[in-house]
Amino acid sequence: RHRCCHRPTKIYDDGVKPSHKTEYVENYPGYGNLCPPESCKPKPEVQEDKARMDGTTTFKSDYLPYEIVTRPFRQQEEYRPKSGKIDLGTIYQRDYNPHKVGPVTLARPRERKHTSDAKVDTIPTYRDHYRLWKSQRTESCKLVHDYEPPSERFGNPSTFQDDYIPKQPNPPPSCKPCDSKLPEGPFDGNTIHRTAYVVHELGPLFVRPREEYKPSDQPFEDLTTHQRDFKGTPGEQAKSCKPESQKHGSDDPFKGTTEFQDRYQPYLVTVPEFHKPREYVPPTDKMDLKSSNRLDYIKHKVAPRAPMKPAPGRKNTGPFQGKTTTKEDYQPWRVCPRGPIKKEEEIQKPTGKFASLTTFRSHYIPHQANPPQSFKPVEVVPTGVPFKDETLYRTEYTPKKPEVCPGLNPDAVGYVYVNTDSEGHRFYRRLSPEPSGSDCSPVPEEVPAVS
Repeated sequence: RHRCCHRPTKIYDDGVKPSHKTEYVENYPGYGNLCPPESCKPKPEVQEDKARMDGTTTFKSDYLPYEIVTRPFRQQEEYRPKSGKIDLGTIYQRDYNPHKVGPVTLARPRERKHTSDAKVDTIPTYRDHYRLWKSQRTESCKLVHDYEPPSERFGNPSTFQDDYIPKQPNPPPSCKPCDSKLPEGPFDGNTIHRTAYVVHELGPLFVRPREEYKPSDQPFEDLTTHQRDFKGTPGEQAKSCKPESQKHGSDDPFKGTTEFQDRYQPYLVTVPEFHKPREYVPPTDKMDLKSSNRLDYIKHKVAPRAPMKPAPGRKNTGPFQGKTTTKEDYQPWRVCPRGPIKKEEEIQKPTGKFASLTTFRSHYIPHQANPPQSFKPVEVVPTGVPFKDETLYRTEYTPKKPEVCPGLNPDAVGYVYVNTDSEGHRFYRRLSPEPSGSDCSPVPEEVPAVS
């Protein structure tokens, strides 16, 4: 059977309708009136508005107004200077020894200007090439147009004025609590720290005396664990894998001539010609410095602009009202100290001395290891007999003649074109010879080919 390795595009169509009937539908019929399982997905239903929404929230129903107490004011104590003199001495002033400081030597050398007092008599390139042009006065391109404001009133209404309909605003009800009365009487500034604190006298600080250093009489053990346990194994020195250096070259003396000297010969070079600049001749006419701006400009008397500083406002001489929304609505809450969140340990810590015996050391029993059994096959074929490399594939293989694709040259191979399917494959029919003495005509086989 011919197999096409290409994937042609579907550009041909015979007009035949494709059959969607599969082998499964033909061989496996249905079993009775069995319905498919119902889906567990909920059906989308629109919830109807059963009742009107109430304007009360959880905060409105649970909120209780509380009394507002003004914040206590702590009176500042009067400053009283201490008697005595302040010692301004520091450790730096006591331990610092002043010394003389000389000027810093500069590491940068002085700048030397290599100039001479000779006068330059040459003419620069700008003076030599620049020439004055006879310029004409340019005319002004400014259009004279005075702005005239319209005398009639603008009568076209805007889209906002046509579409806007004024509506009466409905302000929402205020959730602010009612004003509460302030407590009467003086503020009691006593706290738990002030009432329960007991002043204790501090005794002198204990200073531990410093012990004197006493060197040890025993000699120092400078032997490490590595030096004590490690013992080098004797062995031969490793051989170097580096190849021996061999001289690549000839011992003949150098002749003194190279390929560059033989091929490239010196050639004559002419001295470049020096271009002498022309002498500069200053112009005799006087330069006209008048421009179109100076000639056409007309001065106008303009008054200075008035400042845009706002007018000074009136100062309020009444007393300052220090009431704010935070002071009126905020009240400090009594907060109880929170206990520790740390859980108690379920496993108690051991109290005895630690024994350095592990579970592996206590339960381990050493066993004598047996070497594993070797599964290497015994040599059946002796080594002296030569190996026979003959196989069944080599002895029984018969080569076959390669088939030629009829799409390359159908006339030379012996095929006739039949039709082309919707995927672009061309079908050819083999021309079979008619048998002599018989009227039967065998139907030739159709073979597909690559288009």
